Amino acid sequence: MLELRAITAGYDRKAPVVRNASLTVAPGEAVGLLGPSGCGKSTLARVAALLHRPDAGTLLLDGEPVHRWRHRAPRARRTALGVVFQQPRLSADPRLRLTDLIAEPLRATGRRDEIPQRIPELASSVGLTPDLLTRRPHEVSDGQLQRACLARALVLRPRWLICDEMTAMLDASTTAALVTAVEDYRTARGAGLLAVGHDQLLLDRWCDRTVHWKDLTAATDPGAPSPG
Repeated sequence: MLELRAITAGYDRKAPVVRNASLTVAPGEAVGLLGPSGCGKSTLARVAALLHRPDAGTLLLDGEPVHRWRHRAPRARRTALGVVFQQPRLSADPRLRLTDLIAEPLRATGRRDEIPQRIPELASSVGLTPDLLTRRPHEVSDGQLQRACLARALVLRPRWLICDEMTAMLDASTTAALVTAVEDYRTARGAGLLAVGHDQLLLDRWCDRTVHWKDLTAATDPGAPSPG
C-alpha cells in the first residue's frame, strides 16, 4: 500500500502548497488525482515519489513509514517507485542518446548486465524503433522523448508508478500509446498507479477511481506523526 497521511508540503514552510492531504493507492490499483493547474498536485506526487520531504504528515510504503528522502532513502524504496514527469525535456539529459537515457537507472544501481535485454524490450513496449534509440533528445519529438522517459521509469520494474501530467503536452495518439504501455505493465506486474492530471475524461477512463483535489483533506489522520 502507498499511503499519504495528512501531508503538508511546499517550498516555504510559511506558505505550503499542500495542506493536510491524504490519499491511498493499493497494489495493482490505478488512482487518478484530478485538479486544476497550480493546486499542489505535482508537489504531492513528488512527496509520494520520495523526491520531496513533507513539512508534516506521513508517507507509508507497505505499512512502513518513510523517514529518508531522495538519495538518502534506501535503494529498495527508491527503486520501488517509477516516475514520469510532464515535461520530458526538463527531465532528460540532453547529452544522452535515448538508449542511454533509458539505461540510466540500471547503470546507477549496478545492473549493467541487464541493459542488452531490457532496453530493446522496453523500447518496443513504448513504441520506440531502434533508429530512435541512437538519437539525442533534441533530435526527437516531445512524444518520442516522453516514450523514452516512460521506458526509463519502468526499467527497474517498479511496484508503484507515478505519472505526473504525463500526457498533458501530447497528441491523442501518443497519449493512447503511453496509457496502453502503462496498463500493459500494470497487468503484467501488478503495479499500483497514481496518475496526476486535469483531464477528468482521461483519468476516469484510465483509472479505477478518480480523486478530486478538493476532497483530499476529507479523510485525514490527526495523529499522524511528522516525518523523521
